[in-house]
Amino acid sequence: MANYLTTKMSKNGLNVVSLFNGMNTGRQALENLGIKVNKYYSSEIKPYAIQLTQHHFSDTIQVGDVNNWKDWNIDWKSIDLILSGSPCQDLSIAGKRAGINGNKSNLFFVFIDILNHIKSLNSKVLFLQENVGSANKLDVGIMSRALGVYPVRINSSLLTAQQRDRYYWSNIKTRKTLFDLVTDIPQPKNKKIMLKDIITEDYCDTDKHTCLNTNSGKSATQTYLKHRNKTTGMITLIYKENNELRCKTNTLKGYDVITENDCLNLSFPTSTTRRGRVTKGKSPCLMESNNDLYAYKNGIVRTINQVEMERLQGFNDGYTSILSKNKAGSLLGDGWTLPIIEHIFSYMINK
Repeated sequence: MANYLTTKMSKNGLNVVSLFNGMNTGRQALENLGIKVNKYYSSEIKPYAIQLTQHHFSDTIQVGDVNNWKDWNIDWKSIDLILSGSPCQDLSIAGKRAGINGNKSNLFFVFIDILNHIKSLNSKVLFLQENVGSANKLDVGIMSRALGVYPVRINSSLLTAQQRDRYYWSNIKTRKTLFDLVTDIPQPKNKKIMLKDIITEDYCDTDKHTCLNTNSGKSATQTYLKHRNKTTGMITLIYKENNELRCKTNTLKGYDVITENDCLNLSFPTSTTRRGRVTKGKSPCLMESNNDLYAYKNGIVRTINQVEMERLQGFNDGYTSILSKNKAGSLLGDGWTLPIIEHIFSYMINK
């Protein structure tokens, strides 16, 4: 396999199919590692995801909806690598937990159909499948048996300032145990990157609703949050008491103390199950459905800005600058952590 890959990469380059391509992290990881790409097929339906992809890699071949894969004009036997980040909404603890057979997450099985079709023509094809670390063990088992390999679990916190727990299934590097084949990608070395390391000097965005001077006390906090109170009840979520800045949580104590360089997730202010809104030293997981992450530094609580979101996923500053913050946040929150994918792909070179 190593000789086969070395030959492909040194001559024409790899032919890649990326399903649920999002912001094209797989292609950027290959580029960063110096792995030559011949043809890169992207299956994506979000217009702004396609816009960002073509902005960075104009030679990307867009093939459209994954459900129409049998109509794609692809020489399937030539495909060397297939990537899939099938939807996690039905698997994530943040969703309704419908499971792998939910309306969105069952698209995983379309990936399986495509993978099996390629395998029937090219047994050497490599694959990578990613999904959330909070997936039910039953669903993880179903996915593992369908792929013929069990996953490795890696948290992006090892390489970024973000807590992002994910499963990765791949045959890039495997190990045979007594009963099963497992993904044998080692854990990356912890770079110990903290939230304070990626925070920009622009403490406040220009939008007055994204910045709060907590030194003004409880009334200022409530004024800041008042515009969201009707729908979320956030007016008393953050408050000052006993010279502490506190955030209400669903714990026995009832609150967490917010200290310098903490990150707050204010996405679920009325939830009875979501806990730990305050993340110490790191950012909680970025999600597609919200960008309500707040940093606390120098007496100011304000939203995580677009550059900081890029840094949390390991991208260069300005990578998503052609998009609005909301669109960029949607793609980053739904995407892969770039240095994690680079780490996994590095084993195509170092097998």
